[in-house]
Amino acid sequence: MKKFLAFAVLLCVCLSFACTEKRIKTMPYPLTKKVDSVDTYFGVSVPDPYRWLEDDRSAETVEWVKAQNAVTFDYLSQIPFRDALKNRLAKIWNYPKYGTPFYKGKYYFFFKNDGMQNQSVLYIQEGLEGTPRVFLDPNTLSEDGTVSLTAMNVSNDAKYFAYGISKGGSDWNEFYVIDIATGKQLSDKLEWIKFSGIAWEKDGFYYSRYDAPKGSVLSVKNEYQKVFYHKVGTKQSDDKLVYENKAFPLHNFGAAVTEDESFLIIEESEATDGNALFVKNLKEKNAPFVKIADGFEYNYNVIDNIGNTLFVYTNYKAPKYRLVAIDMAMPSRENWKVIIPEKEEVLKGVSVAGNLLMAEYMKDAASRAYMYDFTGTLKYELQLPCIGTLGGFSSEKGNNLAFYSFTSFTFPNTIYKLDVANNKSEVYKTSDIDFKSDLYETKQIFFNSKDGTKVPMFIVHKKGLKLNGKNPTLLYGYGGFNVSVTPSFSISRLLLLENNGVFALANIRGGGEYGKDWHEAGTKLRKQNVFDDFIAAAEYLIAQKYTSPDKLAIQGGSNGGLLIGACINQRPDLFKVALPAVGVMDMLRFHKFTIGWAWTGDYGSSEDSVEFNYLYKYSPLHNIKEGLDYPAVLVTTADHDDRVVPAHSFKYIATMQEKYKGNNPMLIRIETQAGHGAGKPTDKIIEEAADIWSFTLYNLGVKPDYK
Repeated sequence: MKKFLAFAVLLCVCLSFACTEKRIKTMPYPLTKKVDSVDTYFGVSVPDPYRWLEDDRSAETVEWVKAQNAVTFDYLSQIPFRDALKNRLAKIWNYPKYGTPFYKGKYYFFFKNDGMQNQSVLYIQEGLEGTPRVFLDPNTLSEDGTVSLTAMNVSNDAKYFAYGISKGGSDWNEFYVIDIATGKQLSDKLEWIKFSGIAWEKDGFYYSRYDAPKGSVLSVKNEYQKVFYHKVGTKQSDDKLVYENKAFPLHNFGAAVTEDESFLIIEESEATDGNALFVKNLKEKNAPFVKIADGFEYNYNVIDNIGNTLFVYTNYKAPKYRLVAIDMAMPSRENWKVIIPEKEEVLKGVSVAGNLLMAEYMKDAASRAYMYDFTGTLKYELQLPCIGTLGGFSSEKGNNLAFYSFTSFTFPNTIYKLDVANNKSEVYKTSDIDFKSDLYETKQIFFNSKDGTKVPMFIVHKKGLKLNGKNPTLLYGYGGFNVSVTPSFSISRLLLLENNGVFALANIRGGGEYGKDWHEAGTKLRKQNVFDDFIAAAEYLIAQKYTSPDKLAIQGGSNGGLLIGACINQRPDLFKVALPAVGVMDMLRFHKFTIGWAWTGDYGSSEDSVEFNYLYKYSPLHNIKEGLDYPAVLVTTADHDDRVVPAHSFKYIATMQEKYKGNNPMLIRIETQAGHGAGKPTDKIIEEAADIWSFTLYNLGVKPDYK
């Protein structure tokens, strides 16, 4: 109690809060009932008293959600600058935003959001100088903007446009088809689709789907995915089964077709990283699938073909990736020809651009781009504006025109047009945003982790920042699934930067920033490296006087939510605010819901005795301890999250509210009609961001300078 009073006095004296202002008290937390549920793992009894919250369909869970939200929104409503933050965020947000154009034949497509539209609208025009018209407006598909577009692809003859929609942020998709020339939506409707692309051949396409789920649509385990071929104008029940593997219900399948429709490619996977590769010659009647690569240790992705030769991007015998050519007449590995060899930097991806190959590399988590011909001869380097991230690259084989986007922490997303043959880029669409980027700077430093590993971190702040340990700081991390977190522009993050704050992004192990070895160094029995890296990043920021424990907030989502939960259990003294979003918090049961089984490749499984003991020692849910002085916690999740089911967050916050006896708030904000994050409408994004920043800045003792 003395510590809390001293902190309150410090706020009044040093942080411009009026001394008469009282700290917000939370309403009593909802009484969360406990049940007698115990699991035994290899002789170890593990109680799970809030197991009942896993039932997302029960009336009790629904009422619990309402009660928790009531407490959270009561707290947030008392923050004096909450409305000012929301108003400022809405003002910044309100500018036109463009997506990278893509085209097929004479038709050019691009997304545009006028500023505050809940979903971006897809436009079409004939020719590069044609007049744009609305082609597909997802805002018309629901009253509240919670229907979003997902997968989409144009048929190779530019006759049809197939697309998917998600309702309420769910991973479940429905697919539809539009006749491009008339703009008419056809009768096609395909259901129970997840994790699927659209691969056109002739007047139909390949896609992946599941059988209709038995049980809760949002939490039942996803099993027995299959690949089908759908012919335009027919019923889904008439679709042709193309590929399945009945022996392995927990395998996923992705289908692709080369642009010339010569080959059908199937990628089979059992986790989120690594795949087998099968290819079928579509020009030969009844041709079998040819196994190009089996096992799931490496990644294989077909980029394109020239005649009978496939160009494949892979990390086989190349932890930082390379491009190889495979002659389908001699497809065995000993006959593979290296086109772009492995380099010191990670080859992040390869795309076809006109008659060249665009190879995107990462150097210390920032983009580099080089153009090669199909023999592997370097033609030129694509010059990028600054340290940042290239994305959205689109072109058509044989066409000299390409588009790409570029962004960085203080560089709003900008679209460029590229003359491929002559290496000439020009700005095509830029962002007119109310933000003065020249007032800020970005630096990259390298710090030592616990075991001496050098880890990169980006740090962004206003120029002239005083290193006095008093700056409000947000440290962000992910650290998993071979995902590289690179520089990007965030509108909501500007609320921190404008108020003399510091944003730090730590590129910790578990990601893909330095290739396969960097990823695997943060998986399974080495997952503690991820937490050690993040803790070391916080210690660096404190030691260098960017901030202090009373001014440091940490944030991460999904696997990053796990990161936040684990780190505040291990080092609660380092942080003042913790923001775990849609996190994987129960490391013993994650594999029992939806697609969670695929994460065992990164995490391991509680069904293995050695992995169980390791998981149990760091699982955020199972390591919440009484007597620890935890930071202020705001958990965010959503009722339609069928990627990381909200039960993770529900059980976590119920346990935290039960065991934590200190003065910091332990709250959960549960969004409705939203999922894991993709497709969330603008109004919900702004409201959630304003709430998160209100909670964060208030608990860091910062009073924003907005009227």
